[in-house]
Amino acid sequence: MKTDPPPAKPQAARPQRRGKEATVLGLAVSPGIAIGTVFDTTEAPAETPRRAIAPEEVEAEKQRLAAAVAASRKQVAKLKARLAVLPEEAQEELEPLLDAYALMLGESRLLRGARKRIAEELTCAEAAVEDEAEAIAAAILAAKDDDKSGLKRRAAEVREIARRLTRNLTARPFRSLKDIPQGSILVAEELTPADAALLDPSRIAGVATEEGGPDGHTAIMLRALGIPAVVAAHGLTEAAEPGDEAVVDGDSGRIVLRPGAAALAAARAGLAAHAKERARLAKLRRLPAVTTDGEEVELQSNLEIPAELPLIAQAGAQGIGLLRTEFLFMNREDLPDEDAQYEAYAEIVAALDGDPVTIRVLDWGGEKDMEALAEGLAPVHAGPNPALGLRGLRLLLKRPELLEAQFAAILRVAALGPVRILLPLVTVPEEVKQAREVFDRVIRRLRRRGVALPEKPPPLGAMIETPGAALAADAIALEADFFSIGTNDLAMYTLAVDRSEAEVAHLYDPLHPAVLRLVQFATEAALRLRMPVSLCGEMAGNPRLVPLLLGLGLRSFSMNASAIPRVKQAVRALKIDDCARFARRVMEQSDPKRIRELVDGFAEGALERG
Repeated sequence: MKTDPPPAKPQAARPQRRGKEATVLGLAVSPGIAIGTVFDTTEAPAETPRRAIAPEEVEAEKQRLAAAVAASRKQVAKLKARLAVLPEEAQEELEPLLDAYALMLGESRLLRGARKRIAEELTCAEAAVEDEAEAIAAAILAAKDDDKSGLKRRAAEVREIARRLTRNLTARPFRSLKDIPQGSILVAEELTPADAALLDPSRIAGVATEEGGPDGHTAIMLRALGIPAVVAAHGLTEAAEPGDEAVVDGDSGRIVLRPGAAALAAARAGLAAHAKERARLAKLRRLPAVTTDGEEVELQSNLEIPAELPLIAQAGAQGIGLLRTEFLFMNREDLPDEDAQYEAYAEIVAALDGDPVTIRVLDWGGEKDMEALAEGLAPVHAGPNPALGLRGLRLLLKRPELLEAQFAAILRVAALGPVRILLPLVTVPEEVKQAREVFDRVIRRLRRRGVALPEKPPPLGAMIETPGAALAADAIALEADFFSIGTNDLAMYTLAVDRSEAEVAHLYDPLHPAVLRLVQFATEAALRLRMPVSLCGEMAGNPRLVPLLLGLGLRSFSMNASAIPRVKQAVRALKIDDCARFARRVMEQSDPKRIRELVDGFAEGALERG
């Protein structure tokens, strides 16, 4: 929404308009079909107060602005706290945006300019903020850049922060989206990513907006949340009224208002088809992931927070291939001690009932923001380029007390079930060697304490997610017990691209030959030593990439739980010899576009054969 609107008023009492069926076309951004009642969140834009002030009022206006900034910072912090319960894709999309909001609420050009306008133009804070935001947005849009959508997005971010500040200055309440009636179709002029983060997928049947694009933050958020959605449906808010029945088709981009019998029947048939597809995939849960020629493939799930455990069981995962432990350290003022970590890990291991769990030790740094760590590690600074600074295993080796507490908790949990330990952002063999020295020291200490430990310590693995680690994989393999190839960061570091940056996101391509060759190099290094190797990241959960990855020699994948059924379906339709020949053909290519054509062609052929 273009503004944060006031609390939603009950809309059921408004009379339903008796009108003819109407169809509004837009862009399909999140698949699925929704049938529900329109809940209209649009409102007339509030006018910004404009008031001249006397010179003696300047400091008071600046203080009002400072109070609005403080309130806005708290609101953004609450949104960041919400991230932990969102799917990984939604977190990756929203976190950089909220970081940008936080920067604009710091010592930014927007606030410096607003304070200057208050003092020099003797205008109220609301007008100063709006005028400065519009000046900045105009300058951004006037810049010469091939990526016009990126410029529009940056300008929109500046305006969004200005609107938030203005609402806090005028004490206009923010609209709550949590009390929307069950099964509603949310209709809005525009939905911001911050609004999307507050949506409850169990209550919202679908979303339809006048503005927006398929590659925007909001669209990616809605896909991650699994809410059928259509954006850029011009004329929608004029044609729809609260209480109207509506159909949102997130596959075709059609919104049908006040559908007649035929349109409703078609929508219900579509819903049934989607449900049938989900049921068909659900039947795969108890079937093995085995190729047509008998090759077994291990399909495991990533885990962000314990609340996802039921989804893992429903998906039929063969354990957890990547347990991210950052959830224990986020949104808290103190660091979790050994006992607190043990209890959290023990709950997860018990829930897996004998299936293996790979626990990655804390991967802090880069874009991750953890208040307890920031205060507890005051001498450590992110630096001008956090992605290349002190993060991951580098930081843990510099602060071994963190690593020791986490190792101790995991070692104690290993007595309850099969556990592996994964080290993040390994770049050289020496880092694994140093971590193992800490690991062995903790084992000796626990044994002296009489703590029950497994007869054989859990394996200690290395995450391969930088070009340096991939190219040194044969040497790292001599120090580690297993590999996990993290394709998200591997692609980012290889291509020097942050996919959350609009200006360069189009360059992020995991099918770039350089990325594929690094995956191949690391995989072959592990296989030569008969060492376990798995792949995690977005590539692992893409069924169209399964033939290529199997052809490169990989037999273990970890992904979001929701992706497992489709990946299993792909595995069960493939023959390893065909995959190997296909992989050899792909690895001969040097053009990413040609590689994508080959991948898509093989996937389509596999579907026809299946």
